Amino acid sequence: MKVPATQANLNKIPFTEKRPVLSVVIIELLILVAMFIAGAYATIKELSYTAPVLIAFIPISIVLILYLTLKKSWGRYGFRPLTEIPRQNWIYYLPLVLALICIAFNGFRSFTLQEALFFVFFTLMVGFVEETVYRGLILHILLRKKSITAAIVTSSLLFSVTHVLNILSGQSAQDTIVQLVYALLTGAALALLIVKNKNIIPLIIYHFIHNLIQFLGQDGRSVSVWDYVILVILLLHCVWLILSLKKEPALPQVSGSSKGMA
Repeated sequence: MKVPATQANLNKIPFTEKRPVLSVVIIELLILVAMFIAGAYATIKELSYTAPVLIAFIPISIVLILYLTLKKSWGRYGFRPLTEIPRQNWIYYLPLVLALICIAFNGFRSFTLQEALFFVFFTLMVGFVEETVYRGLILHILLRKKSITAAIVTSSLLFSVTHVLNILSGQSAQDTIVQLVYALLTGAALALLIVKNKNIIPLIIYHFIHNLIQFLGQDGRSVSVWDYVILVILLLHCVWLILSLKKEPALPQVSGSSKGMA
């Protein structure tokens, strides 16, 4: 029996296009479940505080690399040469540099070369996984069917939600709230940047350096004045990027969506 053309075409549509919201929910749940299981295992075995992320993210990074390679989708998700970024658009990364300088002002602890090398690997892996998932896969899926505004807000909220697990780490409510807002604004700024320049490499580099400075920073410190300065920088950065996108005659698209900023 011959399948009608419309039905045949429908069957060829990827699940992520037919059910973008459900696809994003599944991805987020898989990340959270992996982190929960890894955290439970690390607690039972009394492993170090970095163990849950290592246990969860090493297999996730392998799966992402295999998926992007087999599907030949590296470019689709923003893994493109830095030379493709217009020269005049590099100025939009300046607030991220300022944020890194502010983080460094919080100070550093003493550490060995072995510790530094471990954290280089650790933070580079985290940067790759989180950026590929949130500013790559999730943002890309949402942009195919949703507006740029909805895609950015949703991906940023989900990125922030993944940090809610820190509530269980014993830190104060104030520190947790600041961290959640911090993650939300960071997610929004990075999502706006990939919409602007369609390149995920600078975002991974920023994420990597940002986390590396924090891990090599002062142990057990609470929220400082510099953290609030960074929040202001990120907020202004988001406003700047939104205004720059609104001024463009046709908003750059990551995945071909024709819907713009609301």
